[in-house]
Amino acid sequence: MQHTKIEWVKNPDGSQGFTWNPITGCLNGCEYCYARRLANGRLKQRYLANERIAGINPHESVPYIPAGMRELELRNPFYPRFWEDRFYKMPMYGKPKGIFVCDMSDLFGIGIPEEWTRMILTRIKMSEGHRFYLLTKQPQNLTKFSPFPENCWVGVTATNAKMAEEAGFWLWEVKSKVKFISFEPLLEQIPVRFADYIGEGVEGIKWIIIGAQTGPYKPPKIEWVQEIVDAADKAGVAVFLKDNLEASSEIEGYYPFYCDATGFPLHHLRQEMPGKKPTLNKPRLSSFEIEEVK
Repeated sequence: MQHTKIEWVKNPDGSQGFTWNPITGCLNGCEYCYARRLANGRLKQRYLANERIAGINPHESVPYIPAGMRELELRNPFYPRFWEDRFYKMPMYGKPKGIFVCDMSDLFGIGIPEEWTRMILTRIKMSEGHRFYLLTKQPQNLTKFSPFPENCWVGVTATNAKMAEEAGFWLWEVKSKVKFISFEPLLEQIPVRFADYIGEGVEGIKWIIIGAQTGPYKPPKIEWVQEIVDAADKAGVAVFLKDNLEASSEIEGYYPFYCDATGFPLHHLRQEMPGKKPTLNKPRLSSFEIEEVK
């Protein structure tokens, strides 16, 4: 495991958490992917040295790669790989930690053998003292692994309206202690109808994360963020605004970035975790004032 600077990955005591990558590589094909840039950059030789790639074993649940085609995949550092040493070295006991699983891959993604995912979920279940964050862009694959272990927080990344609707639909079918949506990067306006899936009973989504595209930097429009936060507030859902949204706040005290429960501006972003009462963000700027800020 490694310490992480990802703000929302917290240990249960509130301190900064860890990442764990027993699988690396992904076939989702997102053009803004930071993990692929790292895999093809400073991590390239390390990744290429691991030849345990998906599809070599004919008994795995993904298409078998014929021997004549393996060389091509072996030369791709971001093709899905399993790291047995990392899998077994993850400490199962000790001080409770918050661990983001496979930030350099997608545990439920395209081309990931189901056997790998189940091995990791079994180890997670055995490490009941720790909290594990699971995040995917393939929510349709979650139901086959539900219900999740009690120490899992299960989330879906949604960058646009279509992904948001799919995230809400599939998460509704999933059983997990905490379910969340990560709008990072938030690339377009999200219709209010996604709010139907948050906050309602045990099936509802309990946490919302919002962030900007960072490579290259592309912050979302402030009103897109405001609409999502409004929906979360109405449902009593925690909101975590990533530090990379700082540049989107053009004046200090602008809703919803800097505000406490009394409505007075603070000098930090709103960064809530599930299980704690969300702050109430008032007052807010009118639509006319938003145009003036622009």
